[in-house]
Amino acid sequence: MPHHVMPEAIPVVINGENRQVPAGMNVAELLRYLELAASRVAIERNLGILPRNTWAETAVAAGDRFEIVHLVGGG
Repeated sequence: MPHHVMPEAIPVVINGENRQVPAGMNVAELLRYLELAASRVAIERNLGILPRNTWAETAVAAGDRFEIVHLVGGG
């Protein structure tokens, strides 16, 4: 038995950058992994806007392309 418990990594593209992220995450978990505040971003997945209410149920799959846009507050 190997002593290291390293989750399998899958390739994704985030804002045009090739990244390896742990397999088995959903989009909400991906944001936490990337240390991004979910309240401050909008997400496009594979060229479609991903509604916030679907993030927790949308699995991150190998080859997914994400554009994560930071929202800027203003008044």
